[in-house]
Order: sequence, then C-alpha cells, then structure tokens
Amino acid sequence: MLARLCSASLRGLDAEAVDVEVDLSKGLPCWSLVGLGEAAVREARDRVRSALVNSGFEFPLRRITVNLSPADRRKDGSHFDLPIAIGLLIASGQLNVRDITALQQPAPAPLLPLPFMLGELALDGRLNPVSGVLPLIMFARKHGYRDIIVPTGNIDEATAIDDVNIYPAATLLAVARHLSAHTILAKATLKETPPPPIMTADMADVRGQQQARRVLEIAASGAHHLLMTGSPGAGKSMLAQRLPGIMPPLTREQAMDVTRIYSIAGDCSRPPMCLQPPLRQPHHSASDVAMIGGGSNPRPGEISKAHYGLLFLDELAEHRRVVLETLRQPLEDGKVRVARAADSVEFPARFQLIAAMNPCPCGYLGHPSRPCRCNASQINRYLSRISGPLLDRFDLRIHVPPVEHEELARMQQGEPSSAIAKRVMAARDIQYRRLGQGKVNGRMTTREIEHYARPDGEGAKLLDQAMRHFSLSARSYHRILKVARTIADLAASEQINRNHIAEALQYRGEALFEQRAI
Repeated sequence: MLARLCSASLRGLDAEAVDVEVDLSKGLPCWSLVGLGEAAVREARDRVRSALVNSGFEFPLRRITVNLSPADRRKDGSHFDLPIAIGLLIASGQLNVRDITALQQPAPAPLLPLPFMLGELALDGRLNPVSGVLPLIMFARKHGYRDIIVPTGNIDEATAIDDVNIYPAATLLAVARHLSAHTILAKATLKETPPPPIMTADMADVRGQQQARRVLEIAASGAHHLLMTGSPGAGKSMLAQRLPGIMPPLTREQAMDVTRIYSIAGDCSRPPMCLQPPLRQPHHSASDVAMIGGGSNPRPGEISKAHYGLLFLDELAEHRRVVLETLRQPLEDGKVRVARAADSVEFPARFQLIAAMNPCPCGYLGHPSRPCRCNASQINRYLSRISGPLLDRFDLRIHVPPVEHEELARMQQGEPSSAIAKRVMAARDIQYRRLGQGKVNGRMTTREIEHYARPDGEGAKLLDQAMRHFSLSARSYHRILKVARTIADLAASEQINRNHIAEALQYRGEALFEQRAI
C-alpha cells in the first residue's frame, strides 16, 4: 500500500516526495524515517504517533518506512508532520479520500488529487504553526496546486497570496474530515487590508539638531547610507530610530519579499505583509553568521531581514572588523551568497546602512564642556577599526553635536515625521519617474549618474576642487553626485547647481576621520 503526498523543503526550492510504505510482511512493528532528515524531522515519528492515537485513529502495527526524497538533500522543519500523518491514514485504509473538488464549482485549471498541506502536529492532534509558509505556498502555486491546507496560526501569512484556496485547519481530525468530504473546511479569504504600521517614534521629539534632521531627510529621500559620530547622549540612536517614520511605505511586492524572508527565518517579530520598512538593530557582539546569514542549513541574517529597510549599527567601531567587512559586497550588490560545503544559497539584502559611533574611545573628543581622556595613539587606533573601503561606502557622514540642557529646555518641538514624509515622498516620486518605479538615487549606476546627475559649470568646478583637495576616490565622486541629485530633487530642481554640490560636500565629513588628535 502506498500513499504519495507532495510537500516541499523549508526553503521552497525543490519538490519533496513523501512516500509512506507499509510492509505487510509479518514481524516486529518498526517505524523508521529516511531521507537525511534533521532532528526536527526525525522526531516527527513520536509526534505523529501520539497525534494519531489522541485523534481517535489507530497507529498501524506494521513495518512503516517514510522516505523523504530526494534522499541526498537534507530536510529540516516540522512542516512534514501533517503530510506524514495523512499518508499513514491513507496507507492503512483509515482515510478514504474523496474528490472534494467535485462538490465545488469546477476550476479552469486541472486540480491535483490531494491538496498541498503542511503543519506541525502537537501530541494531542492540534496543528501548530510553522515557519516558511509563504515561500512554500508560492512554490506549491508554481507547481500547479490550488488547494492548500495550513495551520490556523499561519492564516495571516497564507492569505497574502492570491490565486490559491487556503483552508486553515486546527487539528489533524479536521483535515481528515475535510479530505473524506465529511466536513469541508471553511476557505480563508484574501486579506486586502495591510496590518497597521509598527509604532515608531516621531521626529517631533527631536529638539535642535537641525543639520542631523536635514541629513535624515536626504537619507530617506535617496536611500543613502549614513554615518553619525558624536559624544554619548548627543542623540544619534534617537535620530536613527525615527528614520523609518519618514520613509515611504513598501509596495505590496516589496512587503511580500520581506515577509518571505522573515517566514524562512522563523522570525515572528514583524507582522506579515507590513508596509513599514523594517528596522534591524543587531548588537555589536553579533557574529558574521548572524549578520549575513548562514548555518548548517543557511538562514537569512540581519542584512536580509533589513531588506528594503534599515540596518542600524550602533557603536560601529565596537563591531568586530570581520563582521563589518562582510557588509561591503552586499552594500554594492544588494544580495549575499552564503556558500557551504553541501549547498550554496543567495539571499536578498538591499538594505540602507545607518551607523553611529563615538569620535574616540572615551567618547568626548570635541565636546564643548567635557575634556577627552584619550591620547593620539588611542584615538587613531579606535578610528582605524573602520576600514577605508567601508567608510567610503557611506554617502553621508556627519558629526552630531550635544545639545546643552538649558538650550534643550527652551526649544520647542521639532517638525513632525508626517510633514517630513510628504517631502520625502515627493522627492521619491521624482526619482521614480526618472529612473523607474522603485529605483532611487542611492542605487543609480555609473551610466545613470553620468546621464541624470551632471552638475552645471559652477557645480562641476567646485566638485573638481574638492576632489583634488581631499584626494577623493572615484566612488566618492559618484556618491557626492548621488547626494547632490537627491538634494536637487528635494528642491524640485532639474539641474544640479553649485549650492547642491556644496551641501553634498558638507555631508562627506572628511575631517571626521583625519588625525585630529595630532
């Protein structure tokens, strides 16, 4: 007796065939699972056995072999539980699958005999939610499946995909009744309304710091990478955490890509299909695997979870150098390839890097009222933790000065995020019309820079003088033009002039990393 169900690996890359073979020969009962399953897959034997018995079914007292093919590819995750259990019920004759589609309206496309199903079984037969649902359903739809059974806990994520029939189920018994056409599961409806945005702090809370507020507006408008230096308590982290509130919302396609990443990673910290750009803030003790992704079975890292959003690295100089250097290639390519001996996988990583650091080890170099306790050697050693190639990838580099408490008490609230977001969206619309939907100035190619970011005569002369004075690289030259193009877009100016170039040069912060202690 053989029941064949179609499932998929967690990453949704290749089809997996789950074969349940029941050996009718006499002998001691044996329940084995083969096919390079990880610990969570091997433990399915105990979960499935208990779930079947506690759901009122009999566990077959025969020799049972569950084969997860292809046999040479590793499998992990608990989403195989439900297909294995249904396969056992069919193979042992306890479940007679009827043609459910005959009871419903005929579909234009040919339907498969069994629905695509996934879910983790609790010992009492309940279906627990699993990770990776969104890419699995997209994989199933690609291969012709239209009826899909998922745990009720995954309904929000599953209903984000159209052109499929989602049947949420709470228990194994409910799935068995559905397949036998005894009690049909209610089909879930497609959720059109996006979840509410994650609560973010407002720019109105920032008092003073006019230059920093202006730079945040430019960074949000053109998706430019930003580095802020300043003494402890100057407001660097406060400013960075308010940046998502002024950024344009994600499109539905972008939100789906981000949801897929979080689903694969098993991270529930972000609601499915949320339109607010993600903000990731890894601690400076994070490893390179945690940052770029990896592991024995590769999972997305922090840079992939920040896809279409922000990666905020506080205390930049405290991060390990090997971790910081791994960011250089993803910053340019918008993706990262994780290679292991058995497999290689590519994750998207089109993120905007926002970093903050102190100007010296004690943090008070250049402070107006507190003296710095560091000597020149300590300062130079501290600043050298940030390599030149990584530093060159920041389009904007500013110093955030401290605000005295007397001045802070006299200041009124700043401009709210809603007002700044309108100007940012207007600048983004100009970029979309010029470069194409979703393309921003921070991602312009060299050819696009030469075509769309050419300054006038006075602006070109000023930029040439700055290139010679600061010995800037070709990458710096292009990044200055990108920032100037964004500044011009915020001013609704078609031509980049001398003022735009001057402001862009002001935010390069070349003096921040000179040997100021000498």
